[in-house]
Amino acid sequence: MRAILRVMIVLGAAFVASAADNPKIVIKTELGDIVAEICQDKAPVTAGNFLRYVDAGLYNDTTFFRTVKMDNQPNNAVKIEVIQGAQLPEDKEFPPIKLERTSVTGVTHVDGALSMARDGPDTARSSFSICIHDQPALDFGGRRNPDGQGFAAFGRVVSGMDVVRAIQLRPAEGQTLRPAVKIITIKKLE
Repeated sequence: MRAILRVMIVLGAAFVASAADNPKIVIKTELGDIVAEICQDKAPVTAGNFLRYVDAGLYNDTTFFRTVKMDNQPNNAVKIEVIQGAQLPEDKEFPPIKLERTSVTGVTHVDGALSMARDGPDTARSSFSICIHDQPALDFGGRRNPDGQGFAAFGRVVSGMDVVRAIQLRPAEGQTLRPAVKIITIKKLE
Protein backbone atom coordinates (compact mmCIF):
# COMPACT_ATOMS: atom_id res chain seq x y z
CA MET A 1 0.00 0.00 0.00
CA ARG A 2 2.84 2.44 0.82
CA ALA A 3 4.44 1.71 -2.53
CA ILE A 4 1.20 2.60 -4.32
CA LEU A 5 0.89 5.77 -2.25
CA ARG A 6 4.48 6.75 -3.15
CA VAL A 7 3.80 6.20 -6.85
CA MET A 8 0.65 8.31 -6.62
CA ILE A 9 2.57 11.12 -4.91
CA VAL A 10 5.34 11.02 -7.53
CA LEU A 11 2.82 11.02 -10.39
CA GLY A 12 0.86 13.85 -8.75
CA ALA A 13 4.04 15.89 -8.33
CA ALA A 14 4.96 15.28 -11.97
CA PHE A 15 1.52 16.47 -13.10
CA VAL A 16 1.71 19.61 -10.97
CA ALA A 17 5.23 20.33 -12.17
CA SER A 18 4.28 19.97 -15.83
CA ALA A 19 1.24 22.25 -15.45
CA ALA A 20 3.37 24.77 -13.53
CA ASP A 21 5.86 24.77 -16.41
CA ASN A 22 3.29 25.89 -18.97
CA PRO A 23 4.59 29.00 -20.73
CA LYS A 24 2.77 32.30 -20.75
CA ILE A 25 2.71 34.57 -23.76
CA VAL A 26 1.81 38.21 -24.28
CA ILE A 27 -0.07 39.33 -27.38
CA LYS A 28 0.74 43.03 -27.80
CA THR A 29 -1.97 44.70 -29.87
CA GLU A 30 -2.62 48.30 -30.78
CA LEU A 31 -5.50 48.20 -28.26
CA GLY A 32 -3.51 46.71 -25.36
CA ASP A 33 -1.98 43.47 -24.11
CA ILE A 34 -3.48 40.00 -23.77
CA VAL A 35 -1.63 37.49 -21.57
CA ALA A 36 -2.37 33.78 -21.97
CA GLU A 37 -1.17 30.49 -20.52
CA ILE A 38 -0.38 27.89 -23.18
CA CYS A 39 -1.38 24.35 -22.11
CA GLN A 40 1.65 22.40 -23.31
CA ASP A 41 0.94 19.77 -20.66
CA LYS A 42 -2.52 18.90 -22.03
CA ALA A 43 -2.41 19.87 -25.73
CA PRO A 44 1.25 19.37 -26.67
CA VAL A 45 0.79 19.17 -30.45
CA THR A 46 -1.34 22.30 -30.77
CA ALA A 47 0.57 24.26 -28.11
CA GLY A 48 3.86 23.26 -29.74
CA ASN A 49 2.61 24.41 -33.13
CA PHE A 50 1.51 27.79 -31.76
CA LEU A 51 4.78 28.28 -29.86
CA ARG A 52 6.77 27.42 -32.98
CA TYR A 53 5.16 30.42 -34.72
CA VAL A 54 5.78 32.58 -31.63
CA ASP A 55 9.46 31.56 -31.39
CA ALA A 56 9.97 32.23 -35.12
CA GLY A 57 8.40 35.71 -34.77
CA LEU A 58 5.88 34.89 -37.50
CA TYR A 59 2.89 36.33 -35.62
CA ASN A 60 4.58 39.73 -35.28
CA ASP A 61 3.01 42.43 -37.47
CA THR A 62 -0.10 40.34 -38.20
CA THR A 63 -3.69 41.23 -37.25
CA PHE A 64 -6.89 40.18 -35.61
CA PHE A 65 -9.01 40.24 -38.77
CA ARG A 66 -12.28 38.56 -37.81
CA THR A 67 -14.97 39.18 -35.22
CA VAL A 68 -17.83 36.73 -34.73
CA LYS A 69 -20.74 38.17 -32.76
CA MET A 70 -24.27 36.97 -32.15
CA ASP A 71 -25.62 39.38 -34.77
CA ASN A 72 -23.20 38.80 -37.69
CA GLN A 73 -23.59 35.11 -38.49
CA PRO A 74 -27.02 34.90 -40.17
CA ASN A 75 -26.30 31.62 -41.97
CA ASN A 76 -25.16 29.71 -38.88
CA ALA A 77 -27.74 27.81 -36.85
CA VAL A 78 -25.20 27.43 -34.04
CA LYS A 79 -23.88 30.84 -33.03
CA ILE A 80 -20.52 31.50 -31.38
CA GLU A 81 -18.49 34.51 -30.22
CA VAL A 82 -14.78 34.69 -31.03
CA ILE A 83 -12.11 36.93 -32.49
CA GLN A 84 -9.68 35.41 -34.97
CA GLY A 85 -6.22 36.46 -35.98
CA ALA A 86 -2.76 35.73 -37.29
CA GLN A 87 -3.60 34.32 -40.71
CA LEU A 88 -0.24 33.96 -42.43
CA PRO A 89 0.54 33.68 -46.13
CA GLU A 90 0.78 30.03 -47.13
CA ASP A 91 4.53 30.29 -47.84
CA LYS A 92 5.16 31.29 -44.20
CA GLU A 93 3.05 28.51 -42.65
CA PHE A 94 4.29 25.26 -41.20
CA PRO A 95 2.61 22.01 -42.30
CA PRO A 96 -0.85 21.30 -40.86
CA ILE A 97 -1.07 19.55 -37.51
CA LYS A 98 -3.10 16.64 -36.20
CA LEU A 99 -6.33 17.70 -34.50
CA GLU A 100 -6.15 17.36 -30.70
CA ARG A 101 -9.77 16.86 -29.72
CA THR A 102 -11.08 18.45 -26.54
CA SER A 103 -12.43 15.03 -25.52
CA VAL A 104 -8.80 13.88 -25.22
CA THR A 105 -7.03 17.03 -23.94
CA GLY A 106 -9.69 18.26 -21.51
CA VAL A 107 -8.87 21.83 -22.62
CA THR A 108 -12.28 23.19 -23.61
CA HIS A 109 -13.65 26.33 -25.20
CA VAL A 110 -14.37 28.38 -22.09
CA ASP A 111 -14.31 32.18 -21.89
CA GLY A 112 -10.82 33.26 -22.99
CA ALA A 113 -9.80 29.93 -24.56
CA LEU A 114 -7.25 30.07 -27.39
CA SER A 115 -8.12 27.67 -30.21
CA MET A 116 -6.61 26.80 -33.59
CA ALA A 117 -8.72 27.58 -36.63
CA ARG A 118 -9.24 24.74 -39.11
CA ASP A 119 -11.22 23.76 -42.18
CA GLY A 120 -11.29 19.99 -41.61
CA PRO A 121 -9.62 17.53 -39.25
CA ASP A 122 -5.83 17.76 -39.37
CA THR A 123 -5.77 21.07 -41.31
CA ALA A 124 -4.89 23.64 -38.59
CA ARG A 125 -1.84 25.76 -39.32
CA SER A 126 -1.33 29.32 -38.04
CA SER A 127 -4.58 31.18 -37.44
CA PHE A 128 -6.12 31.07 -33.97
CA SER A 129 -9.16 32.42 -32.20
CA ILE A 130 -10.01 33.57 -28.69
CA CYS A 131 -13.42 32.67 -27.24
CA ILE A 132 -15.72 35.27 -25.75
CA HIS A 133 -17.95 33.51 -23.21
CA ASP A 134 -18.03 29.71 -22.99
CA GLN A 135 -18.38 28.12 -26.44
CA PRO A 136 -19.16 24.39 -25.97
CA ALA A 137 -20.32 24.21 -29.61
CA LEU A 138 -16.61 24.37 -30.53
CA ASP A 139 -15.69 21.32 -28.41
CA PHE A 140 -15.64 17.70 -29.61
CA GLY A 141 -19.26 16.70 -30.27
CA GLY A 142 -20.27 20.35 -30.60
CA ARG A 143 -22.56 21.35 -33.40
CA ARG A 144 -20.69 24.36 -34.84
CA ASN A 145 -18.61 22.22 -37.22
CA PRO A 146 -20.54 19.63 -39.27
CA ASP A 147 -17.94 16.91 -38.66
CA GLY A 148 -18.52 17.08 -34.87
CA GLN A 149 -14.77 16.88 -34.19
CA GLY A 150 -14.58 20.37 -32.72
CA PHE A 151 -11.52 22.58 -32.64
CA ALA A 152 -8.28 22.25 -30.65
CA ALA A 153 -8.21 24.54 -27.61
CA PHE A 154 -4.65 24.99 -26.34
CA GLY A 155 -4.56 27.88 -23.87
CA ARG A 156 -6.50 30.46 -21.92
CA VAL A 157 -6.31 34.22 -21.41
CA VAL A 158 -5.21 35.05 -17.87
CA SER A 159 -5.39 38.83 -18.29
CA GLY A 160 -6.59 41.17 -20.99
CA MET A 161 -10.11 39.92 -21.69
CA ASP A 162 -11.11 43.59 -21.76
CA VAL A 163 -8.84 43.94 -24.82
CA VAL A 164 -10.36 40.81 -26.42
CA ARG A 165 -13.87 42.23 -25.92
CA ALA A 166 -12.79 45.63 -27.28
CA ILE A 167 -11.47 43.94 -30.43
CA GLN A 168 -14.73 42.02 -30.84
CA LEU A 169 -16.71 45.28 -30.72
CA ARG A 170 -14.66 47.12 -33.36
CA PRO A 171 -16.33 48.10 -36.66
CA ALA A 172 -16.74 45.25 -39.13
CA GLU A 173 -18.17 44.45 -42.52
CA GLY A 174 -19.87 41.14 -41.87
CA GLN A 175 -17.26 39.31 -39.81
CA THR A 176 -14.25 41.16 -41.25
CA LEU A 177 -12.81 43.81 -38.95
CA ARG A 178 -12.50 47.15 -40.77
CA PRO A 179 -9.81 48.09 -40.05
CA ALA A 180 -8.14 44.95 -38.73
CA VAL A 181 -6.54 45.26 -35.28
CA LYS A 182 -2.75 45.11 -35.42
CA ILE A 183 -0.89 42.40 -33.50
CA ILE A 184 2.44 44.10 -32.80
CA THR A 185 4.16 41.05 -31.30
CA ILE A 186 3.44 37.74 -29.63
CA LYS A 187 6.23 36.72 -27.27
CA LYS A 188 6.83 34.31 -24.43
CA LEU A 189 6.98 35.90 -20.98
CA GLU A 190 10.20 35.17 -19.13
